[in-house]
Amino acid sequence: MNGADGAASRANASADGQYGSACDTAFSTLLAVAVYVLVKASLDGIRQWRARISVLVVGSGPIGLTAALVAVRTGKVLKLTVLDERYRTALLCRPQQIALDPRSVRFLLGLGVDFDNMEGCWHNEHFFTKIGVFQEYLLSILEQKKNKVEVKVHLGTKFTDEYLRRIPNGEWPRVIVVADGSCGDSCSVLGISSEYNVESCHAYGANATIERLDQRQVPTPEIRAHSLYFDLSAYGIDAIKEPRSSSQASAKPGFHLKIYGTFRNRYMALACTSADSKMMRFLRHTASSSIMKNIFHQSFNAYKTDIEPRLSELTLQRMQCSRKLFEIMLSHRRVSAAYIEEDKVAVTVEGEAARVLNFDTGCGVNLGMRGLESLGVFIYRTATAQDQKDVFEALSAKIQHSKQVAETFRQTGLAAAMFE
Repeated sequence: MNGADGAASRANASADGQYGSACDTAFSTLLAVAVYVLVKASLDGIRQWRARISVLVVGSGPIGLTAALVAVRTGKVLKLTVLDERYRTALLCRPQQIALDPRSVRFLLGLGVDFDNMEGCWHNEHFFTKIGVFQEYLLSILEQKKNKVEVKVHLGTKFTDEYLRRIPNGEWPRVIVVADGSCGDSCSVLGISSEYNVESCHAYGANATIERLDQRQVPTPEIRAHSLYFDLSAYGIDAIKEPRSSSQASAKPGFHLKIYGTFRNRYMALACTSADSKMMRFLRHTASSSIMKNIFHQSFNAYKTDIEPRLSELTLQRMQCSRKLFEIMLSHRRVSAAYIEEDKVAVTVEGEAARVLNFDTGCGVNLGMRGLESLGVFIYRTATAQDQKDVFEALSAKIQHSKQVAETFRQTGLAAAMFE
């Protein structure tokens, strides 16, 4: 028994030794894997923290300069270049007024924009200012960022094939932001399609402009009026009474009016949801240019601010307007982002995610701001990408966001901008 017990003890000891050795090996392996993962994570973290890229913004309008500010705020931009073919004087003297809605205001506040230091006025959480004033302010912010980022603003410089050829090898930007508007040709220079998808907003509208040289360029809040009906009996169309029930209201929807802009450059927009009423058919197909002019003339005098002079027969000649109602269309680019594989450059087109054709209600800038909400993440992901797959994923996410901006506007944008 003693011999058997000794053999068993030796067998157990041997087994324990093998088990202990296996445990030591497994522990060493796990430790090595943990150290590897920790070191790799640390190195990846350091690499992402140190990652910096060069960004080129084409266009220094409100969207282009805001895009430049977004890029700087990511902390991943080593060099920022802004191009615009217009010179500073032509760029900053633009009298048009822009209306920044509450969402755009919150977005800009997050970028460090101080509206208290900008000429303009507030109304219903909207901020109204001139385009030139807004651009001048953003340029001043970019100037202040030069101690952290190499910022170069080249006004009077057109983005062309020749400009690209002059960029030394190895100094190409990793990201190009195209924000030169619907009439710009930067996309064609980069070989990107400039075609648009056009969809109906299921509404009709018309617009008018009034230039009054005796008035000042003072930013003013928008004026909105709803459920308007016009007496066109003089043209053979019976006047439409105010509907007395919701069913009648939906059958004969009224018009929505917006007056906006500075006192010198006044704009009016008239819109109505699609309806097959007699008045709508008449205003859509009329050949008389005086009908819409009379409608805008009467509307302006009825809803203008108290301190503005009325439009008279003498000043009416300063007003230009649509000849008839037109269908309001949503237009958005078919290609809003691309990758130039040869030069390893990611391109995103901003300010053109969605726009309304021939219907200037001040929506454009706010739509452009929506597109910029995903630009910071796009630049960050591109700067920290380990391979081309990561860049493609960043581009895909940016494209999806642009499509969502267009779809959201098609569903609710016009209603928020005009009908509410």
